[in-house]
Amino acid sequence: MDLVLRKVVMELESHAASSGWDQPGRLFALVDTADLIAREPDLAKAMGLPADDDGLSAVEQDELPTAALEEALTQIVWPPEVAGCAVVVERFVLPPTVEAEIPADDAEALAFAAAHPDRQEVRIVAGVTRAGSTFCALRMRAHDDEFSVLEGQDLVPSLLELLLTTLVPEPQADRQDT
Repeated sequence: MDLVLRKVVMELESHAASSGWDQPGRLFALVDTADLIAREPDLAKAMGLPADDDGLSAVEQDELPTAALEEALTQIVWPPEVAGCAVVVERFVLPPTVEAEIPADDAEALAFAAAHPDRQEVRIVAGVTRAGSTFCALRMRAHDDEFSVLEGQDLVPSLLELLLTTLVPEPQADRQDT
């Protein structure tokens, strides 16, 4: 397990928890802290980064449209200076027993999930690195305390895969550097 990635994901989870629930999605570039200190010493000082930090620092990006997260991520390609990326999103989770009842239309599926009596609200923090490391933290609204945060390398595989694709440069005219 990549302990550096785990540390930054858990820091982001704690930071997101301090903002409460019903927050918009947030996207972060993960940069090598030593490189950030060398390139942007004033920013590093303002962030309170120690001069000998060899970890990753999360740099928040512009607001991310949560309703179209997957589509937004397909439009992003990070520059080489970005070592990884992370996202914080809130979602509804339904039990597998109702999967066949979920409408195919995205808007209808969201309305179905929001109204379902067995739904659970979850905050997902997912992070990846160019080296292929992945890590997630999940907090259920029903169990909203720091001791109930689930963590692991592959808790949300489809989201992790999507994040990894943002780190692989693809020569496409419709993708934008962040």
